[in-house]
Amino acid sequence: MSFLKLNSAATMGLECVPVTVEVDINKGQTNFNIVGLADTSIKEAKDRIYSAIKNSEFDYPFNFRILVNLAPADSQKEGSAYDLPMALGIVAISSGVELALEDALVVGELGLDGSVRHVTGMLPLALYARERGWKRLFVPESDAMEAALVDGVDIYPVKTLKQLVSFLQGEENIALFKRPECWNDYEAPAYEMDLALIKGQEFAKRALEIAASGAHNILMSGPPGSGKTLMARTLPSILPRLTQDEALEVTKIYSVAGLLQNSFIKTRPFRSPHHTASGAALVGGGRMPRPGEISLAHRGVLFLDEFPEFPRFVIESLRQPLEDGVITISRAQGTLTFPARFILVASQNPCPCGYASDPDQACSCTPTQLIRYQKKISGPLLDRIDLHIEVPRVKFDKLTSSELAESSAKVRGRVEAARERQTQRFTGKPIKANSEMRNQEIREFCKLDDQSVDLLRAAVTQMHLSARAYNRILKLSRTIADLGGSDNIQLAHVAEALQFRAKAD
Repeated sequence: MSFLKLNSAATMGLECVPVTVEVDINKGQTNFNIVGLADTSIKEAKDRIYSAIKNSEFDYPFNFRILVNLAPADSQKEGSAYDLPMALGIVAISSGVELALEDALVVGELGLDGSVRHVTGMLPLALYARERGWKRLFVPESDAMEAALVDGVDIYPVKTLKQLVSFLQGEENIALFKRPECWNDYEAPAYEMDLALIKGQEFAKRALEIAASGAHNILMSGPPGSGKTLMARTLPSILPRLTQDEALEVTKIYSVAGLLQNSFIKTRPFRSPHHTASGAALVGGGRMPRPGEISLAHRGVLFLDEFPEFPRFVIESLRQPLEDGVITISRAQGTLTFPARFILVASQNPCPCGYASDPDQACSCTPTQLIRYQKKISGPLLDRIDLHIEVPRVKFDKLTSSELAESSAKVRGRVEAARERQTQRFTGKPIKANSEMRNQEIREFCKLDDQSVDLLRAAVTQMHLSARAYNRILKLSRTIADLGGSDNIQLAHVAEALQFRAKAD
């Protein structure tokens, strides 16, 4: 036997594509070539494979020409996941080992001593193996827990190349990795932040409750020390628990990004990039694109503190994901789309010195500085943020009060009830929250009485609201109605929603 094929796969975004590792060995001058649009990390595998084979006490085929093709040859490959199948093919051919791996997927990076090391994107690979009907998955031992999150596939944790060859020869056993009970043992997370500990700011807390109930974006503006950052970090404590489908979505993203800790992600993400973050860090990128902060915040919270301090082109890149819930990244190698359905929480000072809206401290900014500062965030971007609120300085009496406000657990109960109403409403539709409604859903579920129409007509005229802002007010009104347990949007719901758009202009 001089030719062998093994199954592997490449991760493209959050999905996988098949890669067939073809190994051919023939007599000739000692040579080892890897073809099939392999990147540098794969080309360097030749030296890793040579040392791994020798240090695993196998004979390396000297005076032979080794050719490895990663098919299909017209798609770019990167990463170290092909080390194990390439080395396994070479050992099998040179040692005459019979492999029965037609129903198996093999991935893993090799160390120089023959050990099998971690590779990223194991969860998408396991899901892909199940979709293709492959029964067995040979993975690095350190990745077995992650792969076992997917049922329907037998997971074999491999420690070394030698162990795998011995197993395939029937000389050593590799025990199947038992799938952990990763979802049934769910426990509510213990949050460090709680709304009960925040003094005052009832209006802002109400805005956070509405934002959590309908997954609406929110912009908080106020002087330094008024509690904007504290409230933003408290938002996850009132968000409903991730559903299993949502948890799988988030877990896949973290797996591809190499940030997964061998377990389902059961709590909603909270990402808070610094204002010096680049565009690629925020939206994702690279030669072979990887998820950025907005995708890592999927189904959770993206908190942008000091919002105007972000570079203009960076925050303008939020327009598409805020509107569509996805981010599309185009590179020479192809176009990838990552999910980006997050709650944007942005905070800012009203001016460079921070005191333009503070009645107790005079602002020291010139009119030119104030205008320049306000223009850092464009109108189209502000138009995509549902709630605009002022967060004033907390009065001394509130700060020294020993009375606790409503706890996060109590508010979360109302939020979960509102989300449950939305889940029932959107059954059979690709929508999970009111903020995701499209025009057809708005027409169907956001019907108004005559008084509400008159109020909205006056507001649109006086506040010069765009069509997008009008639709977002309707979505907010629907969420407020859900919080109140109302099937229909009433005048009071529309009036409250308009309060949160007053700072948009």
